Amino acid sequence: MRDWLLISVSTPRGGSSTLRVYAWRNLRGAGAHYLQQSVCLLPATPATTRAATKVVTRLRAEGGQGDVVRIHLLDPRHEARVIDAMQAERTDEYHELIESTRQFHEELECERIRGRAMYTELEESDADLARYKNWLAAVRARDYFDAPGRAEATAAVASCEAALAGFESEALSAELDEPTPRAGPRLRAVDPSSD
Repeated sequence: MRDWLLISVSTPRGGSSTLRVYAWRNLRGAGAHYLQQSVCLLPATPATTRAATKVVTRLRAEGGQGDVVRIHLLDPRHEARVIDAMQAERTDEYHELIESTRQFHEELECERIRGRAMYTELEESDADLARYKNWLAAVRARDYFDAPGRAEATAAVASCEAALAGFESEALSAELDEPTPRAGPRLRAVDPSSD
């Protein structure tokens, strides 16, 4: 039987929304599935236990309330519904990442068409690739049940890396092979007998 963490959180009345946002972001970032507004579930692992305990500790230190309780879901159908919901959330995240990588390829192609395979464009695209890799790593870290879309998202990020390597090669060639500009206007030969 799988262990789960049941996490309940509440912020102090009249407090700022900053603490509520902190709790929500950190629990969602860990992959928590919300059963209702202030109650969520996570599979019990050392990492999720640390993340939930950290959130609850801060809430309590700032006047809020929170608990982390290790439980078992006794009804297999209920557990299956929770797992399906968590997989659906991760699948949506993978699809969003895949869509974003399509825009990356379109942007590289636009820069090629414009003849702008240059170092500055390369730097921007390199930063985008790093963001995709971090995004993929974050989603995979909270994908506890191998959601559909994981392999496709991994391949999409790898294709961005390959496309950027090609773009980098083009940028290097463009900068190294750039012809030097001519010094002055071009002269045209004139036939004096045509006057």
